[in-house]
Amino acid sequence: MSDPYETTEAHLERLLGRALNSFDLSDHLVERLGTALAHSSSLYTTHHSPSAGLWRETHRHAYLLSDGTSASLWELAYRLRGDRSTRCEVYASKDELRLAVARIFGEPPGVAEDPLSAFGDCEGDGGADGDLASLGALYGTPGPERRHRQYAVEQSADHARRVLRRAENADRPGETVAELLRSAYAHQITQAFGARQGLPDGRDAGFSVYEHAFVLLDGSEFSLWEVEHTATPDGRHMCEVYESEAAARGAMELRTRVR
Repeated sequence: MSDPYETTEAHLERLLGRALNSFDLSDHLVERLGTALAHSSSLYTTHHSPSAGLWRETHRHAYLLSDGTSASLWELAYRLRGDRSTRCEVYASKDELRLAVARIFGEPPGVAEDPLSAFGDCEGDGGADGDLASLGALYGTPGPERRHRQYAVEQSADHARRVLRRAENADRPGETVAELLRSAYAHQITQAFGARQGLPDGRDAGFSVYEHAFVLLDGSEFSLWEVEHTATPDGRHMCEVYESEAAARGAMELRTRVR
């Protein structure tokens, strides 16, 4: 977890300042990282071998960017045989980090294909879910439901826009909700219901209800409830979106009663 008293700007400046190869990072990536709103750092792997005189650790630094996307930097900290000074290098991807480990430590071919899997002593890859849990904590204390969700830090604001755009119901959420969801930086999609229902005209129609849960930049959560069904006169697929589960289920039940 990041130092709560260190700003993201200061953290990034310190990381790039100690990395011997920071100049290898693309200008585009560095510019994107310059917009970071929050960050989280975690130990990914560690390998200590006193008898061989080797020490190395890898850290994952995850950043929440102002456009709602995220980016990660992979840091390799190591000491070489007979040298007690710590050297640091930073990479934009795990694959680049693997190649660096193979190059610096001369891993055997079988290990060089995935050298991180052979570090051994301590591994803690929380992946995107771990990053999000840490980043979300920077914006507020998770509520009871937050602990049971597995949010993905992706282009969530764009996802919300697409959900609202495909809604065909006249009472779909309006501009107020659309404006609120422009600050979404993470989301999760879960299916709350799925079944085939008989219609008054004797046909069967498929119904599915999905919750699109979003985390906003102020740490709050907001959900859209999407009903997908084929209870249309010609049996075509239709999407409706509501602000509550009750409204979504009510609309679904109404569709099963209307001829």
